[in-house]
Amino acid sequence: MKSDMIEEGFFFVTRKGLTAVIFGILILIIGVYIIMIQSPQIMLFSSWESYDSPEDAGWSSEKLDDAKDYYQSINSTSAMAIYKGKVLFTWGNVAKNTNAHSVRKSFLSSLYGIYESRGDIHLQSTLDELNIDDRNSLTALERTAIITDLLSSSSGVYHTAGEESWTMRRARPHRGSHPPGTNFYYNNWDFNVLGTIFNEQTDNDLFRVFYEEIADPLEMEDFSLNNTKYKHELRRSVHPSYLFQISTRDMARFGQLYLQEGEWNGEQIIPKEWIQKSTKPQAEVAFNDVYDYGYMWWPATEGYFAELDMYSAIGRYGQSIDIIPALDLVFVHRVDSNSMAFGLFNRGVSQDQRLTLLKKVVDAKK
Repeated sequence: MKSDMIEEGFFFVTRKGLTAVIFGILILIIGVYIIMIQSPQIMLFSSWESYDSPEDAGWSSEKLDDAKDYYQSINSTSAMAIYKGKVLFTWGNVAKNTNAHSVRKSFLSSLYGIYESRGDIHLQSTLDELNIDDRNSLTALERTAIITDLLSSSSGVYHTAGEESWTMRRARPHRGSHPPGTNFYYNNWDFNVLGTIFNEQTDNDLFRVFYEEIADPLEMEDFSLNNTKYKHELRRSVHPSYLFQISTRDMARFGQLYLQEGEWNGEQIIPKEWIQKSTKPQAEVAFNDVYDYGYMWWPATEGYFAELDMYSAIGRYGQSIDIIPALDLVFVHRVDSNSMAFGLFNRGVSQDQRLTLLKKVVDAKK
């Protein structure tokens, strides 16, 4: 019938046929996405040394294959392991720059360690001494918070902030409910203000400093200042968030730098004392049965991974750099939240899923 036809130029298409075309296109897009995330990434033109086989490094190919099967069953898009400084495996596209989410905070922590050792930043400085305020003025009590309170996410300043998730907003305590340094709350206000303080105290730009002091000496292969930006959300706060797009393999270099206690090619890039301090518990995290909080790092303090002395940089949707000194291992896990398919389905990898995957990898060590 005419009512069942759609006129389009010289063509007539049935509604049923149009639906089939749209469905077919959707299936094609999903299929291409699955192929992309499950294809191995060949690390051409990389300066990373790789093992010829897992067995050459003392690992089980069979058990790593089992771990990879699990990796492909969740929403992971890339992963990489570095064992004793050499590539053990890469899964997915490890060269694509994607949103690091809250791993950005561990990047900034490294810069604080460098500039604190040079005397440009004083960790006991108060917000009042640093002239830090916001669109809704801070109280006299809030102004007594010091930089270490912010680094351990315990400032007691419960102001709205940029890049806050719905969960963070919902969990935010009332203003004035906890004095500075007494209560852990994962607080983007603290983290964003640390960016402001760093730039003001060093008279520099944290992205450029990260490039010059970290990315360049580590010979990161994909990092570019074009993949960094400040995000201003002035209706929430005057302090912008600082966002990094970075590849899996460049995150692995950063993790390896920490595993080597800040030393790279004979140069001490980050003070060893800072790495030891920042990756040790500074604040108790009541709701997390694996981690407590350091200075913008997550040290494992309970269970299996605590026994391995693991600490992690963690971001939303399943981003992580997991450093396991007991095994001389760095593991990086990514979920590409930039992809169109992620936008359609908006699914990440939970902490339990990521740590289950990591345990499978660790269990492959002979």
